Amino acid sequence: MNVLIKSATILDVKSDFHNKTQDILVENGRITEIANSIKNTKNYPEISLKNLHVSQGWFDSSVSFGEPGYEDRETIANGLLVAAHSGFTNVALNPNTSPVIDSHSEVAFVQNKSENAATQLHAIGALTQGAKGTHLAELYDMHTAGSVAFGDYKKPISNPNVLKIALQYAANFGGLVQSFPLDEDIARAGVINENITSTRLGLKGNPNLAEELQVARDISILEYTGGTLHIPTISTAKSVALIRNAKSKGLDISCSVAIHNLIFTDTCLESYNTNCKVNPPLRTQNDIDALIEGLKDGTIDMITSDHDPVAIEHKKVEFDFAAFGTIGLESAFGALNSIFTTKQAIQFLTKGKKRFNIPENSIAVGNECSMTLFDPKSTYVFESKHIHSKSKNSMFLGHQLKGNVYGIIANNICTIDL
Repeated sequence: MNVLIKSATILDVKSDFHNKTQDILVENGRITEIANSIKNTKNYPEISLKNLHVSQGWFDSSVSFGEPGYEDRETIANGLLVAAHSGFTNVALNPNTSPVIDSHSEVAFVQNKSENAATQLHAIGALTQGAKGTHLAELYDMHTAGSVAFGDYKKPISNPNVLKIALQYAANFGGLVQSFPLDEDIARAGVINENITSTRLGLKGNPNLAEELQVARDISILEYTGGTLHIPTISTAKSVALIRNAKSKGLDISCSVAIHNLIFTDTCLESYNTNCKVNPPLRTQNDIDALIEGLKDGTIDMITSDHDPVAIEHKKVEFDFAAFGTIGLESAFGALNSIFTTKQAIQFLTKGKKRFNIPENSIAVGNECSMTLFDPKSTYVFESKHIHSKSKNSMFLGHQLKGNVYGIIANNICTIDL
């Protein structure tokens, strides 16, 4: 793939051309020249777009598709097209499939299905067999197949000894263990944040305590075992404080936050919109403020869309019976760019690769081209026409977003029409 990118503002703190507007020549999937002006002597296709900005390719650490088993929600092929259209060059795929991704062959299957896509898929293997929380899955075998982490998606490890053994075992080969922050005995049948809103709406609450107890427990286990722990999608102020303290002790811990938990509070549920039913639930403005501060000071290592397609028949039901989850890839950049500066948004979208052992390709001559192209200025109301996922369960419908993604150049493929 050969292409000449014209007049692109480069946002990449690891590049010598950060904050500069340059032409970029890509030949055979590699950056061969960056300069103020490059003559198109070889008559390559050119990309010249309004207010064009480029950055390192974006990474999402928590994406669900469905295939194998739930292709009605999303397929791998279309899911990766959605990710590319949304600016993501790398995504980590959750193991909530049927069968669950808990062996070498299942990791190989999903990765083979993604071979010819611009966006690279990285499998997360289940931590326990069948994601049932009882016996460890084949962690090392999945590691050799290419799995980048191990965790049971949205399912807590209730037995602390299972987490202890997992951390000790995975440390032998540098495996990243994920533990979903939820104490089910405290949360019970809670469907939204336990607060005045849950009382007013007559819905069962899931208190902050259910998350914070699990985070505190997991930190204690990590302190005892050593190893490498990732806590996905925290949502409360105290969770931020607990992880900040753990990092100050030198523990090898990281965490993420879902974009929707940075924007919406539990008051959004007053219309009983099931697209806003997510796990962890939407919390309060105090929690949002703490999460944003945690991002800015580095306590929270990365953001995620937590993209989770749900078929319409599991959302168009009474709130108590609706499935948890929202899609988020298509709205990710526009949402983040609405609450942070563009430079901050790009910083958050490009973080996390190192934690998941994914190469970071800065915008430099000689490097493989893994790049996102976008316009950070345009504003629009997010509508169903902006959704390319098979499932349409987005809580961002009807909300104003800022920033438009043109596409990506990655894996020697350009997703922009030339």
